[in-house]
Amino acid sequence: MNTRDESNFDPRHIRECLRCGLKYDWRRSPSSSLKMTYCGSLCEQADLGFTIEALLHVERQPALAFLPVQPELELISVS
Repeated sequence: MNTRDESNFDPRHIRECLRCGLKYDWRRSPSSSLKMTYCGSLCEQADLGFTIEALLHVERQPALAFLPVQPELELISVS
């Protein structure tokens, strides 16, 4: 019997995963951003299509100084 786990157990910390319904202790969730919504990153990604952790680490590309100019098309009216 593990007394450490029993002494730390508090039913107020138990959440249910929005995606899979698994009950988990949100304090031990691997995701630091959505601890109270998903049990882990697999459920987070399956539900949202991405993980918040990945989104937070995306590096923005610098804006292009000069965009290629496309020639204007001449409109021809048909009568």
